[in-house]
Amino acid sequence: MPIEPNLSVEFAGRRLNNPVMTASGTCGYADELGDFMDVNILGGLITKSVSLEPRKGNPMPRIVETDAGMLNAIGLANIGVERFIQEKIPVLKSMSEAGVAIYVNAVGYTIDDYVAVTERVVEQEAIAGVELNISCPNVKKGGICFGTDPESIAEITAAVKKAAGNKTLIVKLTPTVTDITVTAKAAADQGADAISLVNTFTAMVVDIEKRLPVLANRTGGLSGPAIKPIAVYLVNRVYESVGKSYGIPILGLGGIRTASDALEFIIAGASTVAIGTSNYIDPACPVKVIDGLRSYCRRQDIADIKTLVGSLE
Repeated sequence: MPIEPNLSVEFAGRRLNNPVMTASGTCGYADELGDFMDVNILGGLITKSVSLEPRKGNPMPRIVETDAGMLNAIGLANIGVERFIQEKIPVLKSMSEAGVAIYVNAVGYTIDDYVAVTERVVEQEAIAGVELNISCPNVKKGGICFGTDPESIAEITAAVKKAAGNKTLIVKLTPTVTDITVTAKAAADQGADAISLVNTFTAMVVDIEKRLPVLANRTGGLSGPAIKPIAVYLVNRVYESVGKSYGIPILGLGGIRTASDALEFIIAGASTVAIGTSNYIDPACPVKVIDGLRSYCRRQDIADIKTLVGSLE
């Protein structure tokens, strides 16, 4: 008789029901996704970005499909932290009570902005922690400007970790650096509880008739299946160089569509994974990935999915 595998994982001191989350920016604040799937089945959910003040984001058009994914240049459009607390916390509270870990993707123009957002959201009992977004390629201030410089990463991580108190701090890193292990170490040295890898890659699509960029922002962040092999490689690099020695967990993301994709990240060193672009194609994708992980463990006689983390030989 097949064993019933344990899919629960420990992530930055918190037990999650399973290792599958939704990636920031692809599921709103859970209320949109709830029409298509049982959100309470998730291990965790990372909200759409939240800034100190509301942001309109970049002009249209700001999304374009590619052969193996999509480019987005949303520009971190969001309702601002006060409306988030008033309007979205009630929805997220019910998920939290059901055992789903809720993380807020925090953005800002300055370190003080990030700190202020963090201080407000961690006051909410429903919030498990903050994903520090210092890797968005689609804004001209903040975002990736912090994420490419190890000294800036260290400074902002230390400040936000202090503001987060006993709540989890996940630092989301950009892949657009020469050596991602250097930036990962900068975050780990300053108290990051987890590392999120990877954010999108800066890219462009050209309208050959108009000879203009398709996106009003000219460039956008490339996500989807096209980036998965690179993301898996970078997760493994950080796991081998930083994750094991620091004892810091990795949230892996980038092009995950199936349980097989998720397993690549887990075997490469990710403790948890996040579904992003695939939510637009199939909002039930996270549920299917969770079911697929369970089936794989049954087939392989794996009693506990945690034994797969970093099992790459």
